[in-house]
Amino acid sequence: MVVITGELKHEDRLIAGIELGGTKINCILARGPKDIVAEERIPTTDPDETLGRIEAVLDQWQGFEAIGVASFGPIIINRSSATYGSIGVTPKPGWTGTDIVNRLQSRYDKPIGFHTDVVGAALAEAAWGAASGLPDVAYITVGTGVGVGLVAHGMPVDGLTHAELGHIRPVRYASDDWVGSCKFHGACVEGLVSGPAIAARTGTPAENLSKDDPAWDQVVHTIAQLLNVLVLTGVPRRIVFGGGVMVGNDFLLPRIRSALSDSLGGYLPLPEIEDINTFVVPAALGNRAGPLGAILLGLQALRIATAS
Repeated sequence: MVVITGELKHEDRLIAGIELGGTKINCILARGPKDIVAEERIPTTDPDETLGRIEAVLDQWQGFEAIGVASFGPIIINRSSATYGSIGVTPKPGWTGTDIVNRLQSRYDKPIGFHTDVVGAALAEAAWGAASGLPDVAYITVGTGVGVGLVAHGMPVDGLTHAELGHIRPVRYASDDWVGSCKFHGACVEGLVSGPAIAARTGTPAENLSKDDPAWDQVVHTIAQLLNVLVLTGVPRRIVFGGGVMVGNDFLLPRIRSALSDSLGGYLPLPEIEDINTFVVPAALGNRAGPLGAILLGLQALRIATAS
């Protein structure tokens, strides 16, 4: 349940949402999943062209009270930083340092919510999806990369920066000494289990890899290590999975649940965690989670602006 106080309920306010992805942008004008006024998808190219196309979409839309941006990362969310609202150091050519928030703010003069795409997805799944009614949620995407969005008390969990738990270094699977594919860390979680990592290790895209291939053993082990860390943060009441590696490989989730239980070793014997089939679940909103999350980020920005 996303905490919205006072008069600002999500069914009452029209918000422009932008899911800024590495290959495509989803723009949405909505009050929620049952009241979507307009949608448009555009490709992600260089920053100036992409932002210009986003502005062309928003210029056509009338009546929105705030803007939410759920972006690929890393991004600068520290409001005391001179570079707040921009893209951090990214391997995506030309995008490092691109200012998103100030550009949109100067053009539209609306409250702007800005966070990662996985935090947006976590908010949406908590409001309308697989974690509906829960204020404390973790959303994990395992696809081109590995990202984790954390929400506590209905708000993103962050401080100096946002969570980058896809880049933690896990306990390695027995006898596995592959160097990994992450350009920064080698054998971090992303460098071991992302789609590109699986393809680099096996020579076969994840979607074509047999469920009996031994490479899945280390994938399951590594993801379970990530979940172990999430459980021990004490934040999530539910962990929701999305992303291309998970979607279409239904055999993975039962194995990951079992590996997580083994990894915890009986520690934190809470009923919410021990009911592992409801603690670790697949996403419910599909490719709508990101843009709907952007709507919620915009709504939260509007709430803060109204209260100040």
